[in-house]
Amino acid sequence: MRYIFAAGLVCLATSLTCAAQTANTPGVPTSVIITLEPKHGKSIPSIEAQDVQVKEAGERRQVEALTPLSQTGMQLMLLIDDSARGTFDTEISTLKQFITSLPPNFEVAVAYMRNGMAETTANFTRDHAAAAKGIRVAFGAGGADVSPYDSLSDAVKKWPATGNDVRKEIIMISGGVEALGGGWTPDNPYVNAGIRNAQEAGVVVYTIYSPSVGHMGHGLWRQTWGQNFLSQLSDETGGESYSIGYGSPVSFQPFLESIATQWRNQYRLTFMAKPENKSGVQPLRITIAEKDASIAAPDRVFVRASM
Repeated sequence: MRYIFAAGLVCLATSLTCAAQTANTPGVPTSVIITLEPKHGKSIPSIEAQDVQVKEAGERRQVEALTPLSQTGMQLMLLIDDSARGTFDTEISTLKQFITSLPPNFEVAVAYMRNGMAETTANFTRDHAAAAKGIRVAFGAGGADVSPYDSLSDAVKKWPATGNDVRKEIIMISGGVEALGGGWTPDNPYVNAGIRNAQEAGVVVYTIYSPSVGHMGHGLWRQTWGQNFLSQLSDETGGESYSIGYGSPVSFQPFLESIATQWRNQYRLTFMAKPENKSGVQPLRITIAEKDASIAAPDRVFVRASM
């Protein structure tokens, strides 16, 4: 009993020491990209850092800064499903025009999703005309993309090393169908893995629904869940999802214009996260108090381990 009692005292002392160290450890500066949207009407009111509330790991955190990004650069990847219907090919000129119209401080890359991988056809470059040449017709039936979310993970993992202050975003064009057998539920492991990898890398993902060829592209059940998965992906990474019914969009142009508008209302939000012993993603909730505006933001954020 004496040994058990002594061991208990040691454990208690260790727990109290760790708790004291955690309490005295300063927060970990962490940043995330958020997008302001009007809640009512069309205008967004002026927002300051003190207007934003952050809960990370379920607890309120101190907001350090809210920095507008409308004039800053970006690394943008156009990620295209190689299994897209032939209707995608009619949008190639629209996509090329969109890329060449981007601000000169945008770096652009193009990749195609096939067999769970991202095949790069144009590396990140500020030569937008060169990047536009990377857009080609989709292979259609030969695209064989069984999981666009595995391809997303592959694209994120191949992303060139950058500083933490670089804005990284993806426009993903896909039917959204996950065919590896993860299930038609919000807990699909392949979809969630793609989301988690994007969150860890701080990548905002916008999705445009463009159906695939064959049965995957016209089965109502698969189409419904494909759109659900794309919406889940965008919502949980801080982007937006675009579609018009279950058919091919008449034009990508309105979607691209809406995305460009979103970019003009993006901010880098910096807050002090809870110190952790191990780096990883933590639950995140961001709101605005008493302002006629709402926020699109990721629901998880990568937090570095405290030193």
